[in-house]
Order: sequence, then structure tokens, then C-alpha cells
Amino acid sequence: MTATLRAWRVHRNGEPTEVMSLDDVEVPRVGPGEALVRVRAVAVNFPDVLLARGQYQVRPEPPFVPGIELCADVVEVGEGVERVRVGDRVVGSHIGVLAEQVVLPAALLHRAPDSLDDARAAALTVAYQTAWFGLHRRAGLRAGETLLVHAAAGGVGTAACQLGAAAGARVIGVVGSEAKAEVARAAGAEHVLLRSDDVAARVKEITGGAGADVVFDPVGGPSFEASTKCIAFEGRIVVVGFASGEIPPVRANHALVKNYSVVGLHWGLYAQKDPDLVDAAHAELVRLADAGVLRPVVADAVPFEKAPEAIELLATGTTTGRLVVQVAS
Repeated sequence: MTATLRAWRVHRNGEPTEVMSLDDVEVPRVGPGEALVRVRAVAVNFPDVLLARGQYQVRPEPPFVPGIELCADVVEVGEGVERVRVGDRVVGSHIGVLAEQVVLPAALLHRAPDSLDDARAAALTVAYQTAWFGLHRRAGLRAGETLLVHAAAGGVGTAACQLGAAAGARVIGVVGSEAKAEVARAAGAEHVLLRSDDVAARVKEITGGAGADVVFDPVGGPSFEASTKCIAFEGRIVVVGFASGEIPPVRANHALVKNYSVVGLHWGLYAQKDPDLVDAAHAELVRLADAGVLRPVVADAVPFEKAPEAIELLATGTTTGRLVVQVAS
């Protein structure tokens, strides 16, 4: 008799609660360089929404398993795997992890910090790696600089606030409502602005006219436009995503006149182009987590059976921090 497990699968493109079903599938076999893991928790990300809708840059053929970030236990390793061992508690990122067990390339797995529970450990990879590479690798953030973070109460926004504060920067967060302001403050934002404010004017006021040295922007649209109006001399705007749904034009003449840079960040490319940098970033994130400096903000942990509702809730833009699906205890 073939062994099976439960996995959430998207059967056609649409809204998560309409197109996902909890199916029995065969337990996958482990190949060379791979590891079979028992999933403890899966952190929900906006790409999960886009995967269900068929709008992500990677478009698996239905039916497919969504989910891109997890905390898990290694239960079997394939030939040639030395990076992890059976029994290790690990974290990692790969499409297709919203299941009770999954097979993943062992090169994408990292040991989970002992200082974080399963829900917080599941939320450590995508948002914090994105923030770390954006702030340090792409923008070269320095102590004493001013960092402007858009969507500062969201998953990647709280990560950017925490990492910015840890680097010695003065952090200004932008949020969508008063209800989200305290989340940004708790994550390290010294000043919190509302998206409905005149953000450019307020940033100039806070910085004495100098502007923000680094802007971390996962929103795009009007947020990017506001950033170009308050970027400092030799400032760096890091384009992380377009949660607003609007991709703004980059005006080369404006960048020339004001002497600022616009840099893109696609974190997933680092795993392909230079995985050693990902390993180094993870080691630094673990160090900061164990020191109590980083603590992923988990707004709610829902049972495995409620995964589609959690993904759909994320799509509303009303959540703060991270939503996590608890797969196993």
C-alpha cells in the first residue's frame, strides 16, 4: 500500500479559498542532494497569493502545492547530503512546502535558531533575508544614516525595521493606519508616518531637510514617487516589490539631477547565483536572533486546515507582521 500524506494544492487559478483543496498525495522519494522533511510550520507570504492567482513570476502547472517558507524536521537525506542530518530542525524557502512532508534540495536548508519557536523560525528566511540583502548588500546601510521603510508593519517591513535599528540607523516607518503604527514602533521605527500623510514633507522635516539616506520599498506606486522627493544626496532607493499593484517609472533625469541611486532586489537570485552569501546572511540572522535583537512578528498561527483562509487574509493588506500555518506540533 502506497504511503500518503496531506498537502494543500491549487487546482486552477483564482482566489485561494476557491481554488485550493486538501488532498492525499504520495510521500515523495528522496534523490541525491535532497532531504525529506516533516513540516512543522509554514509562514504565509504574498507570493502564495500570486501563485494561487497565476500572477507570480514562476507559474507551476496545476495542481501544485503552494507555500514557500517553512520550519521542519529532517527525516531522511539523500546521497551526498552532509549539510543537514536526520533529526535536525531546519528552516528554508522553496515553492511547494504547504504539506505535511516535502522533499527539498538540501542546499536550501539551514538549521533553525534554538531561540525561536516553530512559528517564528518559519518566518525567518524570506522576509529577513530580503531585508538583510536589501539594506546591507544592495544599499550599504551605515550606522547613523536615516532609513525609510514603507509598509513598516508588514512581514518584510518589520524585518527591515529591526535590521535597520540593529545596524544603528534611524528608522522612519510608513504604515497604512494608526492601528499598525505601534507594530512598526515595536520593530524599531523611531518615527512612524501614515501613508495618507505627506510622507516626503514629513521625512524632510524629521531629517532637517536632508532626506532619507536609504529607502526600503516593497510597495511601489505612490510610495516610490514620495521616496524620490525625499531621498538624500547619494541616497539609495531599494525596490523590493509592488504590493500596491503599480509599477512606478524610474526617471533617469531625476536620479541624475538629485544624485541618488535606484537598485533592485530579487532575493531568490542569490540562492542561484551566490548561495554562500545566503549562508552568511543566515548565520548573521541566527546570531542576531540568539542575541534577542531579531524576533519575527507573528500576528497569528492558524491550524493546517485553515491555510487557504490565511493566504486570502494576507491578500487584503489588513494584516500586520506574519501569518503562520501550524502544520504539526
